[in-house]
Amino acid sequence: MIRAVLFDWGDTLMRDLPAQHGPMCDWPAVEPMPGAAETLTALRRRGLRTALATNAADSDEAQIRRALRRGGLEHALDAVFCARALGCRKPEPAFFAACCAQLGLPPAAVLMVGDDLQADVLGAQAAGLSALWLRVAAPRIVGVQAIDALAALPALLAAGQPPA
Repeated sequence: MIRAVLFDWGDTLMRDLPAQHGPMCDWPAVEPMPGAAETLTALRRRGLRTALATNAADSDEAQIRRALRRGGLEHALDAVFCARALGCRKPEPAFFAACCAQLGLPPAAVLMVGDDLQADVLGAQAAGLSALWLRVAAPRIVGVQAIDALAALPALLAAGQPPA
């Protein structure tokens, strides 16, 4: 049974703007992905823990939290895990193991949602987590569970999918 959901940051919870450089918290504008706030709120209402899991190279945890605050999402996350603080990156199994350990949950109780098939989805699955690919404008891949929008996630979990 899924008890926590990890979300990637760029182009999963917050829009990554390629024209911008440096820490997202310093960008002139930040933009949550469509449905991000509503999805996080719905999951927390169901008693699920929510966390961010990112490889962000330009930001440390404090900067990530500032960007999330600017986007109105910080309050809806129980934890922020960044590669810089963990000392390892997605798709390394150690990254996902560290996230699960800090959440106090076994990998089988954690779902990873992200837009990077290799780092977010296949990496999480290799570490024993369930995973969903946020597939925006990419072709479907047989055998890979995907959603086209974050807003689809609460109903999917309520229906018992993806399998724990």
